[in-house]
Amino acid sequence: MGAVTPVGNDVSTAWSALLAGKSGGGPITQFDATEDYPTRVACEVKDFDASHVIDRKEVRRYDRFAQFGIVASAEALADAGVPADPSEVVDPTRFGVIFGSGIGGISTFEEQHRIMLERGPRRVSPFFVPMFIPDIAAGLISIQFGAKGPNYATVSACASSAHAIGDAFRVIARGDADLMIAGGTEATITPMTVAGFAAMKAMTTRNDEPETASRPFDAERDGFVIGEGSGALVLESLEHALARGATIHGEVVGYGATGDAYHITSPPPEHLGAQDAMRLALADAGLEASQVDYVNAHGTSTPVNDEHETIAVKAVLGDRAREIVMSSTKSMTGHLLGASGAVEAIVCAKVMQEGRIPPTINFSTPDPTCDLDYAHDGMVEREVAVSLSNSFGFGGHNVCLALRRWDG
Repeated sequence: MGAVTPVGNDVSTAWSALLAGKSGGGPITQFDATEDYPTRVACEVKDFDASHVIDRKEVRRYDRFAQFGIVASAEALADAGVPADPSEVVDPTRFGVIFGSGIGGISTFEEQHRIMLERGPRRVSPFFVPMFIPDIAAGLISIQFGAKGPNYATVSACASSAHAIGDAFRVIARGDADLMIAGGTEATITPMTVAGFAAMKAMTTRNDEPETASRPFDAERDGFVIGEGSGALVLESLEHALARGATIHGEVVGYGATGDAYHITSPPPEHLGAQDAMRLALADAGLEASQVDYVNAHGTSTPVNDEHETIAVKAVLGDRAREIVMSSTKSMTGHLLGASGAVEAIVCAKVMQEGRIPPTINFSTPDPTCDLDYAHDGMVEREVAVSLSNSFGFGGHNVCLALRRWDG
């Protein structure tokens, strides 16, 4: 597993921060977010340097979102015990990449659009298109590591990387590849993106309190805090992993994906599409609701999502919903949009390995519509054998991943 996040640029650092309840929030520094912007806070990746993985000459030709994805993938491969030359352990034609992004290289788009308006179309960079398109992260990862198997990007807003993991799970299951890098990446803390989300009133306006602005399931939540980063996982069949002596962190055992067919941004009443995604994931895994121990919530800190996700989880898990913990790590990472599902799948794997559940921070006022155990009092220690990870996206995309602890 590999990660670049607002609370740490590798899995170990990020995991320690999440358990400690450390917020990645702060004032926006990547552009001048003046008083004209209703939202001026974000969860930015700090002190990022891709030069230990990407050739220094190439770095400037890769958008920030692609750099995040390559660095996270390098960590994931190393963690999985894949050597610098992966062909030593996997046939390159059976080694693939599925990597999602909700928006792609938006900073490149904004910069080159400005250049075109100010200096004319002949001054647009020849690298504009390959830097901007959302699938380029998957392409560059394959080039970096020599993966010649299935290769594409998933683009489904904030469900993008959860779709990528689910699709990679299916690719492995049907025998089309032996080893897949799956995940997502996003770098959208830009003037246009922040202006757009602010215009639709989806983001917090707690500009004086950036570290407490993301407050999922709290009655005073007022929108999400935009974040950036990447999560990458190495998926392979159990037989292949055991044969090469791989480090196994957990099993993906179920994948449920649905569409709301309802509204461009809002879920339907009782989040029915999310309910169906969770039921499909459980059925795919051959699990009962009573076997679920932990839910990593989509938990965006928007009034509508948190209430309806709570309703959906209670509808699917029944009495079990009040026995488990459902936490939102977005309270610390912010909302990584298309990268969030992958980072949160990594969180689920760590929870099951260590029996430690990160808290949902920034709770002050109970919301009667959000009445489950969200770990508001700090990190929770308990055995967790089965986790669900929820991801939902504008357009009505719903994904639930079911994961199970690997006990060897």
